[in-house]
Amino acid sequence: MELTFGAIALGLAYAFLGMGIFITMRIFNFPDITADGSLTLGGSLTAALLTAGVNPCLAVLASMIAGFLAGTATGAIYTKLKVNGLLSGILVMTALYSVNLRIMGRSNMPLISVRTILSPFADIADPTLRILAPILLFLLLVAAFILFLRWLFRTDFGLAMRATGDNEVMIAAQGVATDRMKIIGIGCSNALIALSGSLVAQYQGFADIGMGIGIIVFGLASVIIGDTLAGLFGERFRIGIRLICVAIGSILFRGLVAATLSIGLNPTDLKIVTAIFVLLTIMLPQARSALRGKPR
Repeated sequence: MELTFGAIALGLAYAFLGMGIFITMRIFNFPDITADGSLTLGGSLTAALLTAGVNPCLAVLASMIAGFLAGTATGAIYTKLKVNGLLSGILVMTALYSVNLRIMGRSNMPLISVRTILSPFADIADPTLRILAPILLFLLLVAAFILFLRWLFRTDFGLAMRATGDNEVMIAAQGVATDRMKIIGIGCSNALIALSGSLVAQYQGFADIGMGIGIIVFGLASVIIGDTLAGLFGERFRIGIRLICVAIGSILFRGLVAATLSIGLNPTDLKIVTAIFVLLTIMLPQARSALRGKPR
């Protein structure tokens, strides 16, 4: 039972990663590799600030701001310096590795004896409620951000961001600064990813320099599962439903990984299992189309 609750809590924490990947991959069609570094940035900065005695809420906010700046750096390199999008993310991700080491001062920083946003729940007497409390907190945060993003993408500014990804030439002809939209959009994506890193570090009780390695695959799997779920419900074009499905996809994917580990698989094989699950989720839309007899 504790393993199940832990998988749900981590799935909700990683839901922000999925939403960030959704913005870059589905809104802007931009392959942003910065996620590997910005998730670690959120965790490392939060750990350093909490160890220094900073309020946990302020530490989370600072991690989001840092993630936003990392994303804008990638966006600026891509739009202003005309560097390939994939290479732009790799450059910033590589630089963030050194930045994260500088922030923590070492490769791993424990948070066992410091106050986090989850510390108030540690005093709950009932063990079941103590385990459920982080899930409820993360669920409220996910719901709040989904509502905010749903509202944002329905405003004129948000519609301009979506149009930039759909037809950049058309929206530029309407007088929209597409480069600025891309920079802000990639920045917002990485702010969400850094938030995910901050929550994961506080839930697990440590920040590690390698916590973001290959994490973009996890976010991509959440997005693909979410798109598949949205397609099943016939809601492929409603942004709010799609974001909810991405969050559900994150929980399902984390649950699959936890179930695999629970049957006795060596934790060192986790990356292989993750890669296999991602391959299967990529095959889901094609398999569904084949069953319906429609070419994709």
